[in-house]
Amino acid sequence: MSLLPELRYPTVTEVVASARALAAHRPALCTLRQIGRSRAGRPLLLLSVGRAERAVLVVAGAHANEPTGGATLLDVAERVVREQELRADTSWHFLLCADPDGASLHVTPAPRTLFDYHRGFFRPAGHEQPEWSPAVLPPDRLPPETRALTGVIDELRPYLQVTLHGTDLGGSWVQLTKDIPGLAEPFAKSAAELNIPVETGASDAAGWPASGPGVHVMPSPGAGAAYPSMPDDARNSTWYHAHRYGGLTAIVEVPMWASDLVDDPVPHPAPAVALRRLAERLLLDTRRVERVLTDALPRLPGVEGPLLRAAKWGLDLVPGLAADWTHTAPADNTRAYVGSVDAFARRLPLRAAAMLLRVLTEHDDPAAPRLERLVATWSEAFAVRFRARWVPLEHQVEHQSRTVVAAARHARDRAA
Repeated sequence: MSLLPELRYPTVTEVVASARALAAHRPALCTLRQIGRSRAGRPLLLLSVGRAERAVLVVAGAHANEPTGGATLLDVAERVVREQELRADTSWHFLLCADPDGASLHVTPAPRTLFDYHRGFFRPAGHEQPEWSPAVLPPDRLPPETRALTGVIDELRPYLQVTLHGTDLGGSWVQLTKDIPGLAEPFAKSAAELNIPVETGASDAAGWPASGPGVHVMPSPGAGAAYPSMPDDARNSTWYHAHRYGGLTAIVEVPMWASDLVDDPVPHPAPAVALRRLAERLLLDTRRVERVLTDALPRLPGVEGPLLRAAKWGLDLVPGLAADWTHTAPADNTRAYVGSVDAFARRLPLRAAAMLLRVLTEHDDPAAPRLERLVATWSEAFAVRFRARWVPLEHQVEHQSRTVVAAARHARDRAA
């Protein structure tokens, strides 16, 4: 929990520099091109390796607060360059960062603690996230990052899109828009070798069927949502866009800090009661943040921006989500699932508080010290409750890279 990581996460600038160097070193094999610009005018860059018609698309940086993907993307790209077998009949394409504007606002040093991580936290409101905006916005209002991503999918028609995600604290899991037979075994083997727990009851995939421990397959269209209040639906996201060409998407999640509490398949003795208590705590914690916000807003006339929008958006999710946990039957009855919901219930108010703290600190607001103490207390409680242990960055990258390659191999066999 206090151990300094051996390495640090690369910035978007460093990822781009490494991609340029790789393309310059192997110009006959690699190309780097711009496929669009962000809302703030930052370039959206695609590194391509190989010329085969059959394609894999790898996307990093879809969520600003999930920094492992940039390092993983470079690791996979370098591996594809080295290993001719990987590109014998497949071209690989790497979107270096899907949301460079968001990445510019999330500060990711070598975090020593969860408090360090949250002091620089940023994750955009849902409608501003490139992968999720199609689930909540009409087509004529999609941001340019989303249009660039779907445009690349339309151009490449990949048999597999892999999007690199992560979690602050928990375990590793995979979400699939269609099953990839055979993936569960290498995924589990890699996690075990690197001492990374498999999150078997991930709340992100609540109610999804599993093809193996930690490998969750998206339900078919029309299936009921585990959390009816949530405003988005993964089946309307960019993950599903590859389906129009017969492809599928794999979302590979890896933790920064691991918890061995998230892979417990033992049935919880009273999951519905536990979820109701988590809902009550979520509401209480959220009200504490809302009181600070309500108190500070009159001192911040005209202040608006992505941090404040994202904090408000997160707080607005809470009443409906708490009602879901209170009135809807649990999607899973295991201790792992209840633990994952516990983590979710801690993240929402903590993240909102962390982003609001950055706004208040920037404006030297007198409420900032009080909110900073709350963020520090909640971060420490989160770490203690889940017995957080740092996953060495090289292990985060190695596990995610192995899973990407395994998904590409098994999905290729599926498509053949």
